[in-house]
Amino acid sequence: MTSSRSTTTRTGASTRPGLQDRPDHRDHSARRDRLDHLVREIRAVVHRGLPPDRTAGLVGDRLAPHLGAADLLTGRQCEGDADRYRQHVLHAEEDGGFSIVSLVWLPGQRTSIHDHVSWCVTGVHQGREHERRYELIPGDPVGRLVPTRDVVNEQGQVCGFAPPGDIHRVWNGGTGKAISLHVYGADITRLGTSIRRVHRAPADEG
Repeated sequence: MTSSRSTTTRTGASTRPGLQDRPDHRDHSARRDRLDHLVREIRAVVHRGLPPDRTAGLVGDRLAPHLGAADLLTGRQCEGDADRYRQHVLHAEEDGGFSIVSLVWLPGQRTSIHDHVSWCVTGVHQGREHERRYELIPGDPVGRLVPTRDVVNEQGQVCGFAPPGDIHRVWNGGTGKAISLHVYGADITRLGTSIRRVHRAPADEG
């Protein structure tokens, strides 16, 4: 799906989100001790050099206890956008090992169907998120995309995945704002996006 900013970026239903803004260091003093602690926890996991799926699982374990905490995000990092879901970069590791973003979804906002440049962990901080997962069945010319599971992720829930089993679409199907935290095993401020490929929806989904 992927994957935060302070000079906040607008990303959304376009096939490839625009280049992401780097964190606004003017806001550094407003960052919470909790976020700094989370960064240290994730750094310790990433430095172990484990396989991507194992890393995602352990990072999810570290992220879960912080979800919903009032001191995790600043007010600015919870702001949405009327036109499309909004992404705020919370942290980008200097060595490119990982980045953390918050995604803010107003009702009805959604991603394209996509996969990712790296392992990814997502956790719901506020509200709930709907997710549809897919499998790419090999074939000519590009294969066939098949939905495999629909999931509603509630506040506090975490999921993690790694390529190639990481094709999904995420949206806010509720009536209120939803906020999720995403950790990617890459520096998306350098890459410009967490999305590796955008996939065409199956014919019966439109």
